[in-house]
Amino acid sequence: MRRFALTAVALAAIAVAGCSSSTSSPASSPTSSSAPATSSSPAAQTGSITVFAASSLKGTFTEIGKQFETAHPGDTVKFNFGASSALAEQINSLAKSSVKTALCQPQVPCGVVATEVFKNAKITVKPVTLQPDVKSVLTQVELGNVDAGVVYVTDVMAAGSKVKGVTIPADVNASTLYPIAALTHSKESSIAQAFVAYVLSPAGEQVLKAAGFEQP
Repeated sequence: MRRFALTAVALAAIAVAGCSSSTSSPASSPTSSSAPATSSSPAAQTGSITVFAASSLKGTFTEIGKQFETAHPGDTVKFNFGASSALAEQINSLAKSSVKTALCQPQVPCGVVATEVFKNAKITVKPVTLQPDVKSVLTQVELGNVDAGVVYVTDVMAAGSKVKGVTIPADVNASTLYPIAALTHSKESSIAQAFVAYVLSPAGEQVLKAAGFEQP
């Protein structure tokens, strides 16, 4: 398996139930609907690949997949998304027993990040529920089952007005680095490599940046 560093980092944020707009973020250009020129890959390479990715990448990778298929006529990209086994005072509100908080299970990346944030903030948070992935945490907030949840900035942005984002200070925050890999022995190795290259291309980075991901 050949690994490539995906030029995207997801920072943690606190999602709070509410009707206000999503948390502020650096200005970024909207995703372009036009795809780059089709690569010079020969028609013989057409086929189908399945990409396994974290649930927090669902929105961005779905968009990148559509653009890739447009740029590579005949190729099909399928996805399997799932768990991959603010101010300081506002964060310390999470430590209060009266605040119902949802977190990811400790063994998945979003759970690891939450643990690191709480360690940096020197607080102990006792969640009322542990969810299998970050999307499930966000859903708990959206449904009003909890008062807050620790998710990624990208998830707060994707939720729009359904939740309110509380920014975590940089000296307390933590992030997740997303690697990307193509199986060298895949039956569609050339298409897999082309997809990796597309994700890392300016077009792919534009989609990731618009969703709130940052370069490592």
